[in-house]
Parts: sequence; structure tokens; C-alpha cells
Amino acid sequence: MRILIYSYNYYPEPIGIAPLMTELAEGLVKRGHQVRVITAMPNYPERQIYENYRGKLFQTEYKNGVEIRRSYVWIRPQPNLFDRLMLETSFIFTSFMPALAGWRPDVILSTSPSLPVCLPASLLGWLHGCPVVLNLQDILPDAAIHVGLLKNKLLISLFTALEKFAYHSANKISVIADGFVDNLLGKKVPANKIVQIPNWVDVNFIRPMSKENNAFRQVNNLENKFVVLYSGNIALTQGLETVVKAASQLRHLPDIVFVIVGEAKGLERLQEECQKCGADNVLLLPFQPREKLPEMLAAADVGLVVQKKNVISFNMPSKIQVLLASGRAIIASVPDSGTAARAIRQSGGGVVVPPEEPNALAQAISHLYEHPEKVKTLGYNSRQFASEQYAFEQALNHYESLFEQIMLERSSPIDSPVVSKQEV
Repeated sequence: MRILIYSYNYYPEPIGIAPLMTELAEGLVKRGHQVRVITAMPNYPERQIYENYRGKLFQTEYKNGVEIRRSYVWIRPQPNLFDRLMLETSFIFTSFMPALAGWRPDVILSTSPSLPVCLPASLLGWLHGCPVVLNLQDILPDAAIHVGLLKNKLLISLFTALEKFAYHSANKISVIADGFVDNLLGKKVPANKIVQIPNWVDVNFIRPMSKENNAFRQVNNLENKFVVLYSGNIALTQGLETVVKAASQLRHLPDIVFVIVGEAKGLERLQEECQKCGADNVLLLPFQPREKLPEMLAAADVGLVVQKKNVISFNMPSKIQVLLASGRAIIASVPDSGTAARAIRQSGGGVVVPPEEPNALAQAISHLYEHPEKVKTLGYNSRQFASEQYAFEQALNHYESLFEQIMLERSSPIDSPVVSKQEV
């Protein structure tokens, strides 16, 4: 098949949707398909176009058999509402011509966020007469409204209309968790449009490794320490201040060290919080090169998943699959009724504590520190669950089958079978 992936985020961005779409595109190429990716100049999470891509309107490059077409976007390090709208609008317009050029795709996969990408993707599908699959990594505008990012009534109405158009125009909608399914069904999206395919992890790349002779531990003076690790985005929905406050409560246990890995601006903010709380047991580090990710995860005794109370219930951080695959115990400071909490409990690889409650988080960490056998058991369960439920090859099979079946439905809509979330 000829597959076009329309994704605002892609390699070399280190977190979020980018690694997922990169793995998917390269995995499809390995199976003999042609893949073209339409994406922005890389800018996340710093919200600055990476140095090697600045001053360019378009750029085409190739990586592991994937043709990557990049276009300029309006991006600002500390965006206001206008900047955010300009970002979305600029990508709509600058990405369309690179997307239109080249071979005709058999199927288009469009990722959301960004939601407005549904406009050029749908137009492209109409021009080429090919089906469009909308991949939902988050549900907008619900999530933005819930955390207070989107308050303007006119913009809420605009994005709500855009959401309806996205669901209506897509031939299929792939979602990453059951909470998404419930949300879409509540919005009268036909059940036969919805396909549930969880996000994945490459269990051959992310794997359990020994803490002995671990270079990450050695370089950062973490040997013989009980390491509590958070790596990822430091933004509105995380509330990493809770971790810093919990760390300050555990200063009397010198063997426990907290490591937070993230983007520079977020780390600067947390540094101020550390100084305020006297949390001198917190090590703040920049993002590590992706090839060193398995070793960094292996340096931890416990991995953290952190969300604020106001995070919408269906939010499912992709770091959960990664932590599970690393074979480490997890502590999730997340809303109890949310998708993330449910996934952690199902895995048997971690414990869930109330969000934004430093006392509860500190107690959970202290308990695992005092019970190393439980840490081992949780880590074993994590790896088993990741291998059985989130292996990349399984997700690749599902997407490949989805693309094949949607093409079959397109060519013979009366007699072709319907793909349901249960079948996938």
C-alpha cells in the first residue's frame, strides 16, 4: 500500500506522538509499504524550531525508508491564544502543497492533536479519492476546555464544529483507550466507525536491564540509590510540583533520589520549586538521546506517571506503555476514575495514589523503598503486561489490517465487512 501519514509531530522530536508515528511509519516500510509523512519543522517540546531546520519553508528528507516532508509553522516559546491559533493555521496552509505533491496514497492516516489537520487531510482524501483514518491521541476541544486552556465561547464553538467535521469526514477513527470509545459514542459517532488500537511500545528496544554497571547511574552518581524517575513533558496537565513536594518529605531517607528529565523551561520552573521546598534530593536533567532511553529507564527503581486532578478522564499518557515495558514498578499519581489509573491497575505493575497529594505520593514511595520484593513483583508484572498487550508488532498488525479492510470497504461498500473496536 501507499500510505500517507499526516502528523504534526514526528522524528526527531523525543516525546509524545512523534516517537509513536515514527515507529509506525518505519514499521510499515519494513513490511513493504510505501510511506510518506507530512509534518511540521520539529519544534516540540521547546516550542522552537530546531536549529538545523530554521529559515526554511519546506524540507524533504528520508529516514529508514520513510519520505518525510516538512513545512514551516508559526511557533513561539510561550504562546498566547493568538500564537496557538497561528500555529494550527500555518500548518494547515504550509503542509497542503507538500502533501498534494507526489504519488497518490491508497490511505491517509491523520493524527489529532492537531485537530485542524482534519481539514487538509479530508480535502486530500477527497481529491485523491482515498479513505482517511483519524487517529485520536487526545479528544479536542474537551481536553483543552477541561484544563482551562480554551475559554473563549466563540473558539469553543468553532473547535466543536471542527471536531464534528473531523468525525464525520473520516472513514474510520482509531482510538487508544476505551474511554475514548465511550466519549465518541456519547457524541453519536457511529460505532462501526470506531476502532480501538492501544498505543504501543517496542518491547525489543525498551526492555528490562540490570541496574548494575548502568552508565546513567554512574554518570549521575546514582549508584546504590533508590531512584524514582519521571521523564516526559512538564506542562499544564502534569503538576510536577507534587513530585518535588513529595521529595522534600523524604529528605530524611538519603538513599532515595528523585530524577526528573524534561525540557529546559519546565526544569527551570521546577528548580525554583525545589529551592522553595528545600528538596535537595531532586536531580533535574535534560532529555536524553533516544538511543539511551532503555538505559535511563533501567536506572530507575520506580517510574512515575503524574497528572493533575483536572485532567480529563480519558487521558492516557504514552509513557505508561514505555514504563511497563522497562520492567519497573510504577507509581501513578492520577485521577482514580481515569483511563490511566485503570491501565495501571490492569497491568498489576503499579500502584495508584490521589493526584496533587504529596503526602500520598511520598507514602507510596516510602512503602516501596521499604519493600524491595514488592518492587520486583510489580516490575515483573509490568513487563509481562506490556509484552502481552502493548507490543509494537500487535499494533502494526492492527493498523495494517485496518488499512487493508478500509480499502476493501471503499472498493465494495455493500458487501465488505465492518471493522469494530471489538474485532480489533
